[in-house]
Amino acid sequence: MARKEFKYRGFTEEQLKEMPLKEFMILLPARERRSLARGFTKEEQSLLTKLEKRDKVKTHERQMVIIPSLIGKTIGIHNGKDYVNILITDEMVGQRLGQFALTRKRTGHTGGGIGGKDKGPVRK
Repeated sequence: MARKEFKYRGFTEEQLKEMPLKEFMILLPARERRSLARGFTKEEQSLLTKLEKRDKVKTHERQMVIIPSLIGKTIGIHNGKDYVNILITDEMVGQRLGQFALTRKRTGHTGGGIGGKDKGPVRK
């Protein structure tokens, strides 16, 4: 089955990549728009220059907004313990990097242990 063409607020991936950053910022929600309006931090700018040279980079910059130029790149995002490799797709545009590398594990609860209520009385 063919994949439906992705559009972000009515613009295709190619149009977003050709669009200047100032025009792209208008399409974003308020929080991300204000973050980009302040400009990239030194660390974010370093990440962007590394991504121009390579397709796979590790980073701690979880708060960086995903811009169209990052589409198709693999970024190792630090989750507090190790790096989670994430392939940036067109549907991730406008989100933050940290949203895709969860910092908490899912807990799997088991039955009661020694003296646990789940076992009930021991019968012989």
